[in-house]
Amino acid sequence: MPNIASVLKAEITRLSRRELKSATDGLKKASVQHRSEIAAMKRRVEVIERRLRQVEKLVASAPTASRETTQAKPVRYSAKRFLAHRQRLTLSAADAGFLLNVTAQTVYNWETGKTRPSPGQMPAIAALRKLTARQAREILNGLRK
Repeated sequence: MPNIASVLKAEITRLSRRELKSATDGLKKASVQHRSEIAAMKRRVEVIERRLRQVEKLVASAPTASRETTQAKPVRYSAKRFLAHRQRLTLSAADAGFLLNVTAQTVYNWETGKTRPSPGQMPAIAALRKLTARQAREILNGLRK
């Protein structure tokens, strides 16, 4: 017959292991989930960096003379003309906002005359004016891949 102390010790060990397992199962699940989220974020960062390199190449390949003249001349802005040009390019407000790095609501506010673009956004608008519909679509498709 086993010693009562050894039986008691074995039962305490079993119960403590069971309690530890139930306490750590949640942590293990959370750890696995965090690791998969981190991996997904790393993949997203990789895609964003790749897109950034593509945009930098596009900017670098643009003629330097046009960049200098754009910066030298003040860019005029008209809400009606901005709306007409966006429609000529067959861009939605969201697409135009994506190209200009603003929201679709901001583009809408510019077009309705509720707000005006800041001076820092004017070079991007000037660059958008120089695009054709095909070039705008190519840029959007390249950036959204």
